[in-house]
Amino acid sequence: MASLLKRRGPSQFERAADGSMTLIEHLRELRSRLFKASLAILAGFVVGFLLRGPVRTLLQKPYCDLPTSRDPTTGRCTFVQLGPADVFLLDLKIALWVGLLVAAPIWFYQLWAFIAPGLHRHERKYAYAFVSIATPLFLLGALLAYFVVEKGLIFLLQFSGDDITTNLEITRYISFVTNLILIFGVAFEFPLVALMLNVVGAVSGRRLLSWWRMVVFVFFVFSAIVTPTPDPFGMTALAVALSLLYFAAVGVALLNDRRRRRHAPDYSNLDDDQMSPLAYDRDAVEEPVPVAPPAPLDAQYDDPSPVTRRGYYDDMT
Repeated sequence: MASLLKRRGPSQFERAADGSMTLIEHLRELRSRLFKASLAILAGFVVGFLLRGPVRTLLQKPYCDLPTSRDPTTGRCTFVQLGPADVFLLDLKIALWVGLLVAAPIWFYQLWAFIAPGLHRHERKYAYAFVSIATPLFLLGALLAYFVVEKGLIFLLQFSGDDITTNLEITRYISFVTNLILIFGVAFEFPLVALMLNVVGAVSGRRLLSWWRMVVFVFFVFSAIVTPTPDPFGMTALAVALSLLYFAAVGVALLNDRRRRRHAPDYSNLDDDQMSPLAYDRDAVEEPVPVAPPAPLDAQYDDPSPVTRRGYYDDMT
């Protein structure tokens, strides 16, 4: 059994990393990994379709918790459907989102297994750290967006008078909630990008700290633009959360710079000549080899006419 293991050749990952795989083999690997990822998403879609009811109820909860959302006669939270197939298409959309989340470990692994052989060892380490931090940040942003929805609805629905009955259309409401969750989740990755720039040495922690006024202003402008509701609560919550995360990233960057300086050699007390001394070689220089005299040209180059005896122009004409 040990002999069989020793005879075994390099793995597919090793062959892709050392460049021994051909283009056709890379395309076959890509096809195989896309097929596996598609099967995983399809299985997750089935699971998401079975869970479409609880997920839709969870997304409806911020609006249904409001007293104004209840029907006066039945006391139930009701929505409006404009088309006969709107709810069915909405359930398919929810199932697809849930399927992507459920199958994320599988299709993300297939994507990583195809990309990782082309990265260096330290680049893979940075990628692992980025993913391990990016996932909780996205979930934190999605959780904040879920609570912001209720506050935003309270602000917007208070302008409806007693003579106006508000009935939200179900597909537009779900799109509003999911878009807000996606925007907040992606926005929470911005401070992580700044931290990764410091880790790779592109910018220092002091430089990030010197930008704090401009960054906070950009965060508030960005929050005012991307927040789908005009209420000040959602914009302020997103901007303040991004600013706090940015200052946390700056603190980690400063600690990283201090650690990098502590492990790096100290050249601050040395002169330029000491930092890069010039080596003095006392060995004698050998006698140069004499150059042979030039050889005479052929007779054909002595002909003054532009055409040689062979009927062709020379190399200069």
